[in-house]
Amino acid sequence: MASSGKPHIVVLGAGLGGTIAAYEIKAAVGDRAEVTVVAKEERFHFVPSNPWVAVHWRKREAIEVPLAPVFKRKAIGFTAVGARKVHPAENRLDLNDGSSLAYDYLVIATGPELAFDEIEGLGPHGGHTQSICHVDHAQTAAAAFDALAARPGPVVIGAVQGASCFGPAYEFALILDTELRRRKIRDKVPMTFVTSEPYIGHLGLDGVGDTKGLLESEMRQRHIKWITNARVAKVEPGMMHVEEVAEDGAVARTQDLPFAFSMMLPAFRGVEAVRGIDGLTNPRGFILADSHQRNPTFRNIYSLGVCVAIAPVGKTPVPVGVPKTGFMIESMVTAIAHNLKQEIDGQAPSHEATWNAICLADFGDGGVAFIAQPQIPPRNVNWAASGKWVHLAKVGFEKYFLSKVKRGESEPFYEKLALDIIGARKLKG
Repeated sequence: MASSGKPHIVVLGAGLGGTIAAYEIKAAVGDRAEVTVVAKEERFHFVPSNPWVAVHWRKREAIEVPLAPVFKRKAIGFTAVGARKVHPAENRLDLNDGSSLAYDYLVIATGPELAFDEIEGLGPHGGHTQSICHVDHAQTAAAAFDALAARPGPVVIGAVQGASCFGPAYEFALILDTELRRRKIRDKVPMTFVTSEPYIGHLGLDGVGDTKGLLESEMRQRHIKWITNARVAKVEPGMMHVEEVAEDGAVARTQDLPFAFSMMLPAFRGVEAVRGIDGLTNPRGFILADSHQRNPTFRNIYSLGVCVAIAPVGKTPVPVGVPKTGFMIESMVTAIAHNLKQEIDGQAPSHEATWNAICLADFGDGGVAFIAQPQIPPRNVNWAASGKWVHLAKVGFEKYFLSKVKRGESEPFYEKLALDIIGARKLKG
């Protein structure tokens, strides 16, 4: 119990899921529990806008929100010192400043650790490729893009083996193509898309609607070559060594791809604060959760978002993870908020997340949208479409979500988007 005698709910992480979870949980439990957020940064960053930051379509400050004032206004505790280790058996966290924080309920929403170190030469930290996974990376990528614009050359974009987030790779490849054409230097920049997916548009979901056809068509029209079933062996300055893997797992052929600029999404793993805890995580450090988002071993621990363990859709020649899209994360948040309210009321948790997916992949001058209900097949709704409206919808989404964070509100957005903007109401029929 907190010093007030009320149950203490700690939310670990303040990204897309953790911030909204804190708002919704506080709204659900009111004054009957204390809510505290533990983050490693003072500011919220709207990660879906990172591809725009990397080509100077957005400034960093335009996609950031200082969190302390909002949490204070909402009577939510907040610290940005970060957590060093979770001790589930003791119901406490070790924080990076040396202090300890006790909890009655813990909601883990850390997002992933980026596993750049698993491939030699990968990543912006001592490696030779760029990333758009964090706004810091996007700013570094923007500087590298400026160098490319000054001295055009080959570009390699994609996602490595074990990656579970493919949409941003497609977005960035096509946004980059759009910006290079606007600058009238696209003809000097050969582009190759390298992905661990078994086919273009797989997305870690075995495709949604005709994402294969839509994305292949976009890449053909934009003269972007691609390599699928790709495993990145290592990256050297200006050179990526790629292995194409056959269905039996053998290396079919190798390619050495020169580049003047490269952005490759890494594989994810659980953050250090939770990795290696028996009963809490799987071997990659992702949090084990039941249908109520509750850990089967430590029943007072919930989890949401990218840190949750989800099995791959099916076997592929190169490891491919499952994405956790915003629609799925929002539904996890709502289920957890209701379940915590039930627990505080002395009831058993009964709410389950609806693992549906909706994605707006912006290309700057158009885009592709898809809806999967549920996310993992077989599905009741399996729909994809493209058009200039997707770009406009993504811009609207950014403005709405940032305003929601600034106001401290948790109103679900993705289902409304699916039903009203895309017209999925008819599909729901």
